[in-house]
Formats: sequence, structure tokens, C-alpha cells
Amino acid sequence: MMRDVFTFIVGGKAGEGVKKSGLVASSMLADLDRNLFQMDDYQSLIRGGHNFAVVSSSADALTSHHLLAQLIVCLDERSYHLHRHELAEGGVLVYNSDVMSAEDGIGLPMTSEARPYPRPDLRVGVASITVLAVALGHDMAYIEKVIEREYKRDLEHNVAYASRIFELAAPTLAGRFPLARGHAQGKALYGSEAISLGAIAGGLDLYMAYPMTPSSPILHYLAAEGPKYGVHALHLESEVSVANMAVGSAFAGARTAVGTSGGGFALMTEAFSLAGIMEAPVLFILASRPGPSTGVPTYTEQADLKFAIGAGHGDFPRIVASPGTVEESFYLTADLLDLAWRFQSPTILLTEKHLTESCMNATPDAARAAWAQGEMYQGHEGDYKRYLCTESGVSPLLHPPSSEVIKWSSYEHDEVGITTDEPGPIAAMHDKRQRKHESIVEHLRGIRTVSVFGDGGPVIFTYGSSTMSVLEALRTGGIQATVVQPIYLEPFPVWEVERYRGSNPIVVEQSVSGQFANLIREQTGITSDRHIRRYDGRPFEPSELAQQIKDLI
Repeated sequence: MMRDVFTFIVGGKAGEGVKKSGLVASSMLADLDRNLFQMDDYQSLIRGGHNFAVVSSSADALTSHHLLAQLIVCLDERSYHLHRHELAEGGVLVYNSDVMSAEDGIGLPMTSEARPYPRPDLRVGVASITVLAVALGHDMAYIEKVIEREYKRDLEHNVAYASRIFELAAPTLAGRFPLARGHAQGKALYGSEAISLGAIAGGLDLYMAYPMTPSSPILHYLAAEGPKYGVHALHLESEVSVANMAVGSAFAGARTAVGTSGGGFALMTEAFSLAGIMEAPVLFILASRPGPSTGVPTYTEQADLKFAIGAGHGDFPRIVASPGTVEESFYLTADLLDLAWRFQSPTILLTEKHLTESCMNATPDAARAAWAQGEMYQGHEGDYKRYLCTESGVSPLLHPPSSEVIKWSSYEHDEVGITTDEPGPIAAMHDKRQRKHESIVEHLRGIRTVSVFGDGGPVIFTYGSSTMSVLEALRTGGIQATVVQPIYLEPFPVWEVERYRGSNPIVVEQSVSGQFANLIREQTGITSDRHIRRYDGRPFEPSELAQQIKDLI
């Protein structure tokens, strides 16, 4: 049975409004209550280069973009040559006839029709969504409503331009792709928006960051929307400042999160260790991109897994978890903020560009988001001991102003927080922090740490944003399988995963060295000779991934 998936691709140069066209296309398909997935692909350039947006929709469940498209709009010649081979059977390609000529496809004079108006280079994006509306069978009245909703600036000229493109496109495209109305739940959210909202629902007070793709949209969203919820977003001068100020903010009692990517987190690792020894509850959001060093700044990869688990010098407990969908990133962000305060330890939300900068339907419920108060000091006889040795390893937490003396120390210390070189207190603090690690493990045993999808067939291990791709590949290929997605990666939920010993699983990840497969083997002894790895900066495409899975089966 053929799946009801419709894909629209628009491509052009940076500065031609390509991403905006993708967003508007998503909103138009959302008007039909269809499930959406939008992926934005762009180079690290302000102008020029090649940008494109892929918007896939379905009346049924959808967890990934599809590159085989029914409608492709090329605003420049490069887009034509790059995407013409992605046209599905029976699909239509529309190109800007002012910048190129072609034997196949439908040419429209998008640039010349835009020249009578200001900023014609930006206005061609309106042509792409007009073409989509025509192909879906909408009339000009609907297009005007969309433009009024989405292109409010210079509205009169946008409507006039769209009207002319409508006249040119309608004779050959009108109603070419009538789509069934769907039953989508919730609204389309970017991963960065879901992470931001999850942090807000978890009681976030302060978010600090130095901009770094692909974590920057979190900073932008919280700077714009955070004040409505009492959240302050700060853009500081460097990642070093961000991480150190976050530890200081936690000392003062503020629920604090920071965001960055691999290179920025490398600069934060000394402060990450500082949070470890001070037992500071800070949430670090690590949105991965390809490395090493600058790598490929605007693309995706999962090669920061070992880095996150092993970050910082010395032994101290931390929690690392990775969401598999946009909706899961909402709840997991709140959970990790909760766990940071519950166990007074740094936590890491490990995600990737493909999740933070992709958009899909989600139904987050703030009432279900975790929000811990922390183990607050209640008062007792004698001096306050910030690092009191307890059975759980979690010590009483007190913030200024207070009549008590509060000492947080980066030097090894005794229970009060006084620095020490003595072997007894040193060992006692190590033992205390290790008991805290054991308490974290015991807590994780009581919550969902692994998601399992499907039943029967081969076992497929995956994590993070690759989960979305695997689930869509199984739908696309009609494959029965059991997908195992560890959400928590440190401490690793051995008690959940070890049941798959002997299954010779297929391991799907975006790492050339197989970091995820190695982690599974190290933690559980489960080995596999069936691996699917992609490490070219691009996410898995469901049809291609489905064939790779079938080949291994």
C-alpha cells in the first residue's frame, strides 16, 4: 500500500527567502491538518551558496522528511541541477526562467515579475509558495490570506506579485496535487522551540549562551519569548563566561541552562568540572554538528557522544540524555533540569542539528513536565554543612542571602566546604559523590530510560534524531522490526538494554567510528556485525535507509 506522503522542495541562494518559503509551505499544509516534517539545509554563508527547504506531509504519522518530491521549485540554476533527480514519478519541477533555461519542467519568469517591486531578490520566495498553492488547488483568495498571515511586510506588493505568478502558473498547475485532509495533533514545532518550552515548563530562570549553530535558535527563542514566562536570556561574550556564570547563578538559586555546540562545549569543560565538584545543578544543552574543530557548522552528526559522556577532568557524576523526537525533547529538557536540581549535578541534553533545526508536529503538555525543588536545607543544630555526607550522596542545599555561612569550593573540601589536602576528607568526598551516582542509577531504574517501538523482526538500536529517521524508514519500507532507543546514555540503562543480548542488532547512527555501537558493547557486552552509519553531515533519508535495513536483514 502506497503511503500518502507529499513532499515540496524549494531551493535557491541564501538571501532569497528559502527558509521562509519552507515555513509558509508548512503552514499551508497544516491548514489541511496534515502531519508535517520540515528540514532546512543551508551553507555557512550569509548570501549566495545553496539553501533548500524540504517539507513533507502526510495524513498519517510522519517522523522524517522525504527527498523524493512531488513538487520542486528552483529559484536559481544550481537548485535545478541539484534537485532535478529528486523528482518523484508524476512530479512537477518549476524553475525561474529568468536565470536559466531547461528542456524539462515548467519555467516561470519569477525575477522579472518581481523587478517592479522593492527587493526583488527576496520576493521570489513568494513565487514558490504561490506555485505550491496553485498545485494544491487553492484559489487566489486563499493565497491572499496566506500572504496576509505570513508576509505582512510590504503586503500590497506581495499580493500583487503573487497574483501575477498565479495567473502564469494556473493554466498548467491548477489542482495538480489534491491532498487528503489529515488528522494531525498539535502544532508543528522546531526542536529548538520544544527544548526552550520544556526548559520553561521545568522552571527555568536563566538561559545563557554564546551563539553557535545549531544551538543559536534556542537563544533567539528564549530572548523573544522567555520574558513572558519570567525567563531571562543572556548573550555573553564567550562560552567560558557562559559556563562559569551559570555555576554562579545556580549558587544564587537560579534554575540555569546553557546552550552550545561541540566547539563551545570544549571551552565549557573546565566549568563543567567546576559544576561537578561544587555539585552545581546546571543543565548544559549540547546541540551537535560535525567536527572536529569548526567542522561543517550548519550540518548534522552524532560524533559528540563520547565527548559528552567523558567531558571534564576527574570523577564526578553527570547525567547525559538524548531525545529521539521533537516532542520528547520538550519533556526530556524539563526532566534534565529537574534531575540537575534533584541530584545537584550537571546534566547534559545531547541533541543534533537535525532535531534542533527540524520541524514536526508535537503535542507538549506543560502539566506533565517535571519540576523539582531540590533537597533544600531545613535547618539543624550546628553549622550548615554544604557537603554533608549523606546516605544518598545528596547534601542539603542553601542559597544566599542566609544567616548561615555557605561555601561552594572548586578545591577538594570537607563537609563544610573548607579546602583540604588530607586523604580522609578527599576519599570521603569521592565516596559521597559516588553514592550520588548510585542514587541517580536507582532513580533512573524507576523511570522510562529506553523507548521501544514495534515488536518482532530484527532488533534495531538507535538514539537521538536518528530515531525519527529509523521509524520513518520502517513505515516507508513496510519493515517489521523492534526499535530500541536508549534515551539516557550516562548512566547507561544496562538493566533495560541487556535483555537484547544475542540479538545481533542492527545499529544505526551518525558516527564514522561507531561511538554508539561501542558504547552498547562497553556497557552491556552486546556486539553486532550489522551497522548503518552516515557521516557526511546529512541526516538519513527514509527510502535509502529502508533499503539499507532490508539489505542487512
